[in-house]
Order: sequence, then structure tokens, then C-alpha cells
Amino acid sequence: MRSPPISRRRRPSRGGSVGLGIAAIAYVGIDYLRHLSPSWHELLQPALWAVLAIAAVIRVPFYKHWSLELRAAVPFILSMIFMLSALLLEMISVRSVTAVLGLDWHNATPPLPDVGQWLLLALNEKLPPILVEIMRARIIGLHHFLMLFIMLGFSVLFNSVEAPGLGLAARYMFTMGIGRLLRAVAFVSTILPSPRPWCASARFQVPRDPHPWAQKYYVPYAKDSNAIRHIIQHDVAYGVGGENVVDFQPNWGSMNFLADFLRPTVSEGASPWYYLLKRAGGGCNDLLYSGHMLVAVLTAMAWTEAYGGYTSVLIWMLVAHSAQREIRERHHYSVDCVVAIYMGVFLWRMTRLFWPIKDNSRYKRLNKLEKVQNGLVQAAKDDDMDRVRKLLEEVGEEVVGGVGEKPKSGAMWLFSGATIFFTIVVVLLAFVLTSDG
Repeated sequence: MRSPPISRRRRPSRGGSVGLGIAAIAYVGIDYLRHLSPSWHELLQPALWAVLAIAAVIRVPFYKHWSLELRAAVPFILSMIFMLSALLLEMISVRSVTAVLGLDWHNATPPLPDVGQWLLLALNEKLPPILVEIMRARIIGLHHFLMLFIMLGFSVLFNSVEAPGLGLAARYMFTMGIGRLLRAVAFVSTILPSPRPWCASARFQVPRDPHPWAQKYYVPYAKDSNAIRHIIQHDVAYGVGGENVVDFQPNWGSMNFLADFLRPTVSEGASPWYYLLKRAGGGCNDLLYSGHMLVAVLTAMAWTEAYGGYTSVLIWMLVAHSAQREIRERHHYSVDCVVAIYMGVFLWRMTRLFWPIKDNSRYKRLNKLEKVQNGLVQAAKDDDMDRVRKLLEEVGEEVVGGVGEKPKSGAMWLFSGATIFFTIVVVLLAFVLTSDG
């Protein structure tokens, strides 16, 4: 009976390697000790990070796919630049949509009705108290999902996921960059009121009055239904705005054009323009869709595709827990979390169509194996192990081409060391900069 083509056979599951799953659960569990027992948290968290870092460094000399990592380095760097550029544009947009209508609008505009939050409040009255407390618990945050992905990328050193790790990271950052750009376009297009009306007054120093642009095109029509009907009929702005206060103009040199978007106050004008972006955080008015949930979903999709197993199911449960907590604590409306979930799934699936870094060598190897499959089957039937070994060596020589070699040259050792050092620095920066969510 003829065996099925090799490329159609089911790929072996990598979920059987439980080490990565245990490390992920340990990381989330130990980090949650900060709420239960801060003293144990201060003791165990540095110990866990030390164990993970030492284990990764020890595995570096035995890693056999540095050639693949080297090929993925350029896409990785380009993806990082693209993602950072998208984040910069998003931060400018966050500050802009918060400042354009002024603080008075934030204080006076009521939040939108959110059926999702009503449902969660109703469940609080129906579910057992212990379950409600679990749903309220701050088990998982933004920095957890980032760290879980970094752990996934490092796991190539232990053969838990398929190499190259830099290829997986490049796809993750590229997908996140696209998602951030689409998110900025969405929340800039229509400004939605904050689920937390007090947020802007507590966090931002922006003028109380709207920008002159909004004074002309929004203020005259905001509370007058007849005026809105009139502007629809004539398609011409005709109203007179309120008090047209001239905005403060800082001395930012070539970046002065950002003043209309960032609207600094007099006290902020002496600071560089990027100082305002550092204070922007996640903004205050509603940002459709949720950036936190986009990161969570991309991490879950990466785990599901690259690793699988029970840990992926657990991470999806943490995604659901994070979503309901975003709604419960009024960081986002329900629609923001729902849209972020299917946008994350869609974008990850979409990038898979044109992201060959991870699968190129595997597909080439499978194609070559298909060509020699009949010869392998016949040699196995004849119990000719020398023939089997020769055919497999042909596959290795033609397809792998040195991919499975340990770093031997000085340049490859330098690249491997720099990669590990750079990644550990990124881990520390991500942990410090996102620890507050």
C-alpha cells in the first residue's frame, strides 16, 4: 500500500515538550505573587529570571540554526523599525485626539452605554463570590503577554519551536506594526468619549477649550440637532464657534508643525516635543480598538501556531480574562476588545500568506523528501540502511546547506552573542517600560 505524500502528513505537535509551558505558567504565577505575598515575589521573580537567562546562555553553543537566524536578522531589524515608527505615529495620535477638543469636553461628555459592562455587573450578582474575585484579579497584563512571546522566541534554543526565532519575532513585530497603524487610523477618524470621564483632567495638561479647527466644525453643531440637520442639507459649515482662543506656540524648531496636534500648555512648552508623548500613555478618550488586546491576541496566535498544546489553551483563557477586565475596569468599551480580538486573528493569518522566513527550509526539505520518497520506501523494504542513509544525506546537502551547523566561525559567534545580549536587553526594557500596563 502506497504511503501518503510526505507534505500532506500531519506535522508532529510540539506541545509535547512541556518545559516551555511550565516556564510560562511559572512566570505568570510568580509575578502574581506581587499581590498575594510581595516578599515571596521579590525573592522568586529574580531567581526565575536568572534560571531562564542562564539556561538560554548555556544552550547557545549547542544551537544548530544560527545560519537561519542570520538570514532572518535583516527582516527582524526592518520589522522592528517599522513597528517603532508605527508606535511613534500612534503616540502622536493619542495625544492629538485627547487634546483637540480640550478638557472641558472630556469632563462634560458622558460615556457611551456599554452592554458588555452591564453583563459583567449582572454576573457579579449571579456568580459565586470566589469566581467573581478571580475575574477581578489582576492575573495578566500587557507586559506578561510581551514576556510570554519573548519566552516563545527564546525557546528555539531548546528546540521547543521551529527555528528561526528571529523570523518569528520579525513576523510578530511586523503584524503588530500593521495593527497599530490601523488602530491609529480608526480612533483618529472618530473621537469617542472616554469610559473614564475624569481621566483627562487627572493625567493631561492640555487647554480647556477646543482647538480652533474644532471651534468651527464641531462646537457650533454639537448640541443642536437642527444645526446638524442644516449642515447635512447644505454641506457647508456656517456656524460661529465659541471663544476662539489662540493656542500657545512652543519653540520646537523643525518640529513646530506638531504643535497643532499635541497642543502643549505654557508649562509644557519649554520641554521637547517627545516629552508630551512620554506622558501620553494609553490616552484617555476611547481608542478603538484596544492595543492591549491586540498584543494579547498576537501572542496567543503565535503560541498556538508555533507551539500548540495545553499552554496555548491556557493563554487564550488569559486573553479572555484580560478582555473582561479591560471592560470591567472601564479601560475600554466592549466593542474595543471584540474588534481587537478578530483584528489580531485576521492580521496574524494574513501575514502568514506572505511571510516565508519560518517555513522556507521546511517546505524545501519536504519537497526534496517527496522526490526521494519512493527510493526511501524501497530501500527500507530491502533493509538497505546504507541506501537510506545516502538518500537522507542528499536531502541534507541540497536543502539544509549548513543550516544545521553550530556556530564555528568568529563572525557567527559574534552574531550569536550579540543576538542573545540584544534580546536580553529588550526583555529588561519591556519589563521596565510596560510593568504598569
